[in-house]
Amino acid sequence: MRIALMVIRKLFLVPFMFFKLWKAGKNYNGDYMPGFLIAKNIATHGIRAGNITIEVHGQENIPKEDGFIFYPNHQGLFDVLTFLYSCPRPFAFVIKKEAKDVILLKQTIEATGSLAMDREDLRQSMQIINQVAKEVKEGRNYIIFAEGHRSRNGNKLLEFKGGSFKAAQKAKCPIVPCALINAFVPFDENSIRPVTVKLIYLKPMYSEEYQHMKSNEIAEEVKRRIEEAIARYE
Repeated sequence: MRIALMVIRKLFLVPFMFFKLWKAGKNYNGDYMPGFLIAKNIATHGIRAGNITIEVHGQENIPKEDGFIFYPNHQGLFDVLTFLYSCPRPFAFVIKKEAKDVILLKQTIEATGSLAMDREDLRQSMQIINQVAKEVKEGRNYIIFAEGHRSRNGNKLLEFKGGSFKAAQKAKCPIVPCALINAFVPFDENSIRPVTVKLIYLKPMYSEEYQHMKSNEIAEEVKRRIEEAIARYE
């Protein structure tokens, strides 16, 4: 119902915005800023039309220099919209291959140069990790959902997979833990009631802090910090 509300309220803009995003994807040349700005505009219109409030904390923790990776908990398709709405810095993202053909998400992936990972294919997964590491070294920012799959237990987290942090280890880049609270509600509830989603950007972990840690140890620490933030802000 909420998605229908978002579309109906912005019906006069939907074809135009979709065309702009589609065109940005077809003309993508490695510069993800144009596609990011278009996707950000679409997310902003949709969120405002959908009776959704985004409460943001800790934006000052986003590194001042590009070349970092956000690691949030994963609650569903609305997660990326929350970041598009709230984040002032451009980013691409890594999603599971099963979601890459979802309408609008597919066009956003193409327009921002984002990547789809097949977690059942170790070779392809490693190629994605290496590509992310290379691009982050060159100054791109990414979102990686370390749980791999969305949690279906509200604000409770799944296990964070150590392999998700190998891209950061290779790039020696800042890791920014992010806590999403109630991001599952907008699209999971068959309702149009007003809802508040919270996003907390936590202090980054720089390479000096995690350089001697194993990837699974980094995963456990990032998960711990996010769980603490959810308990504090929920």
